Amino acid sequence: MSELQGTIIKGIGGFYYVDVAGTVYECKARGVFRKMRITPLVGDFVTITVSENSNNTIEEIHSRKNFLNRPPVSNIDNLIIVISTAEPKPNFLVADRLIANAEYKKIEPVIAISKGDISPASAVKDVYAKSGIKVISLDENGSDGELTAVMKGKTTAFTGNSGVGKSTLLNRLEPSLKLSTAPISQKLGRGRHTTRQAELFKVCGGFVVDTPGFSSLDFDKDELIPKDELAFCFREFREYLGYCKFSTCSHIGDKGCKICEAVAKGEINKTRHENYVSLYKAAAEINCWETK
Repeated sequence: MSELQGTIIKGIGGFYYVDVAGTVYECKARGVFRKMRITPLVGDFVTITVSENSNNTIEEIHSRKNFLNRPPVSNIDNLIIVISTAEPKPNFLVADRLIANAEYKKIEPVIAISKGDISPASAVKDVYAKSGIKVISLDENGSDGELTAVMKGKTTAFTGNSGVGKSTLLNRLEPSLKLSTAPISQKLGRGRHTTRQAELFKVCGGFVVDTPGFSSLDFDKDELIPKDELAFCFREFREYLGYCKFSTCSHIGDKGCKICEAVAKGEINKTRHENYVSLYKAAAEINCWETK
């Protein structure tokens, strides 16, 4: 027997498939994990033992830097939020909710603008110009060097409204995926079973999370950000935090609020702040017992 370390790329029927430097091993998890109520997740870094009779076992699940419930996946490095300039029109509230949750989970958010050939990308760029978030304009001709550089060596999830071009983009990055090129994707097996388990695929020198059963990455109610922590998830707010007149400032219109003053001066984008206010009010309306 030998001991190896790798990444779980798929789990189905009690079996887990672990990628170790390009070789995939089918493994079972040790019973102790069930007793400890720990479920291995796609994306987990694990130590496995490999035997000659292929009775391979997951021996250890290493510490997770983050994890999501929907889809069930761990250790995501990047969240690529695809926003189209048209058809569908940008929904900045949805985008900012995704960005804030990514920040809260310690996932690096990246904005990728699609369909810039239909409508100028400036409308999206202007909203995020002062946010500190990386913004990439996708080249409709297929030159995606800036995006692939972000993805190299990382585990990346893509999200965005239906129709923004996620599948087209992923097909361009990795043609063998064949996403949405037929009623049922042969590579990913959509339509053949109803599993909602995530799966990792090698793309651009890293992994991409595929989430069968989900049109986009989602966040459960128990993953909502507490209202008092929300401002820290808007990175352009951070330099002003702690300088408001009142320590209890909610940053939605309180007297002496430095963030509101920065919005008035044009130092913080007005749309971003409006979306913060909407998310803050939504969080404030949720009782603690509903999030447990």
